[in-house]
Amino acid sequence: MTPDQATPLLDRVNLPSDLKGFSDTELRQIADELRHETISTVAETGGHLGAGLGVVELTVALHAVFNTPRDRLIWDVSHQCYPHKILTGRRPRAKTLRKGGGLSGFTKRSESPYDPFGAAHSSTSISAALGFAVARDLGASPEHGLGDVIAVIGDGAISAGMAYEGLNNAGHLKKRMIVILNDNEMSIAPPTGAMSSYLSRLYAGAPFQEFKAAAKGAVSLLPEPFQEGARRAKELVKSVTVGGTLFEELGFSYIGPIDGHDMEQLLNVLRTVKARADGPVLIHAITRKGKGYAPAEQAKDKGHATAKFDPATGEQKKAPSNAPSYTRVFADYLIREAEADPLITAVTAAMPSGTGLNLFAERFPDRTFDVGIAEQHGVTFCAGMAAGGLKPFCALYSTFLQRGYDQVVHDVAIQRLPVRFAIDRAGLVGADGPTHAGSFDIAFLANLPDFVVMAAADEAELAHMVATAASIDDRPSAFRFPRGEGVGVEMPERGTPLEIGKGRIVREGSRVAILSFGARLSECLRAAENLAARGITPTIADARFAKPLDQNLIRDLATNHEALITIEEGAVGGFGSHVAQFLSDEGLLDTGLKFRSMVFPDTFIDHDSPASMYAAAAMNAPDIEAKVLKVLDIASLAAERRA
Repeated sequence: MTPDQATPLLDRVNLPSDLKGFSDTELRQIADELRHETISTVAETGGHLGAGLGVVELTVALHAVFNTPRDRLIWDVSHQCYPHKILTGRRPRAKTLRKGGGLSGFTKRSESPYDPFGAAHSSTSISAALGFAVARDLGASPEHGLGDVIAVIGDGAISAGMAYEGLNNAGHLKKRMIVILNDNEMSIAPPTGAMSSYLSRLYAGAPFQEFKAAAKGAVSLLPEPFQEGARRAKELVKSVTVGGTLFEELGFSYIGPIDGHDMEQLLNVLRTVKARADGPVLIHAITRKGKGYAPAEQAKDKGHATAKFDPATGEQKKAPSNAPSYTRVFADYLIREAEADPLITAVTAAMPSGTGLNLFAERFPDRTFDVGIAEQHGVTFCAGMAAGGLKPFCALYSTFLQRGYDQVVHDVAIQRLPVRFAIDRAGLVGADGPTHAGSFDIAFLANLPDFVVMAAADEAELAHMVATAASIDDRPSAFRFPRGEGVGVEMPERGTPLEIGKGRIVREGSRVAILSFGARLSECLRAAENLAARGITPTIADARFAKPLDQNLIRDLATNHEALITIEEGAVGGFGSHVAQFLSDEGLLDTGLKFRSMVFPDTFIDHDSPASMYAAAAMNAPDIEAKVLKVLDIASLAAERRA
């Protein structure tokens, strides 16, 4: 592609309504220009590329046929929404994607009326679409009229249980709604499970495509001349398992599979469905992730998520790092533990590369399990393995672990099963914003009886926590670590199990103690260096454990200092709350101790660079300095430091 490629037709599109004036042939050209624009945009901003490229034609066709925003278009996960944003009045701001103050990388209700439902986690679109359909039919939102509702869901997302719950309920209620299955054979990693195999069988035999489509299409929705032929075809293959059987059993009229890159097919099918559908319809569209951009098509993940890149070559522009990523450290040290212990297994939910378990799988393919986008199943699957005598590590992003919380409580914690939760992306994650921030896991895990909850202050501590979790065989445990690179500390050959519930003093001082839980420790040390120049020498401690608490350490810090400040990368209700409860129970707050807790503010912090997000959360070194100065009543110095 050429960076200066002209987009004459796309330049005439300010809103989806502008598409109504173009011929079908011109819509095909608009799709080509939109693909170029998407590549050009992501080259400058970084972000999700492959998913958007795979739905360019579908995006143009949907907006050309339907009347958005009156018709509600709901994108599942919505990492494929960049072309949608370009067509819906946001093209002038497209180069602000995922930047502070710019466009979100996902659909967002507050950003545009063309985003009727926000999403960044998977498998929510069908349930949300059904909710819109019921609201429409019961007369809510009359200002929008009685529009259509369209959910676009990927083949990976439809493997999750929630998608089936939505399909089942929609089929029962028989509301007019359209579900488009964007079948690209891939979510982030190659899809796993029986559903993916089922979908693959539908188009494995290319010569039978048209026959299958005719045989299993929604006959009542086809133009009249084709209906009789379709009925006869259906009779001929009634003993053969072909496309649509499952969806029809759930109450949907099934159409497909169709070519999701063929504009003529897309427009004809969408127009027919819009004109004739009177209940739930599922359109099965075959697409290719990364379509039309060779570097994405050739990449293992089909260009799922990229840094800024050269659009001519696809070469990503990543700054070199002197430290390994936390994810890589987790993977490497889990492999070392597994080499010594054949009972260790690893489970992830459609994120093998994101969690580092792709490396574990290369070494131990028979002990690695990708359950697909099914966190609830993944957690209980691990519980079963633990009950059966294995040592499972359940590796999930913090924000995705939320989806399996009932299973964490009911299937793991109550039964005191030794499942080890490796919680990646703890804390604020930058450009992906609040939907992917790991803000709540400390609070929702540390309140569970007999749960060991750890947080790594640096990459060496993470290595030790992997070993610690491997050694815990009588209860569940979790260790959390942030996104990105470590701080560059010396690494051990192999992790050493930590004493459970035991923290450490990192720097001795006086007057005020800062007790850090997690990766803000480096910021605490920077703050201490700056404070030392003013004659203030805080004690810095690394708690390591939110549960069980190191009561002796906390008691010592509270007894020998005027003030105690805790800091954690999480919401209120976590580590600081447990420390406060302990101080209260022990009567240590009655001694005049000044206790303060630094946690995330009670708000969802918008996407930005990680440094800016932590500044917004008031959790960087200057904020810690200011907190120390304020708690010691050095008001003028505090004001000076904040200025």
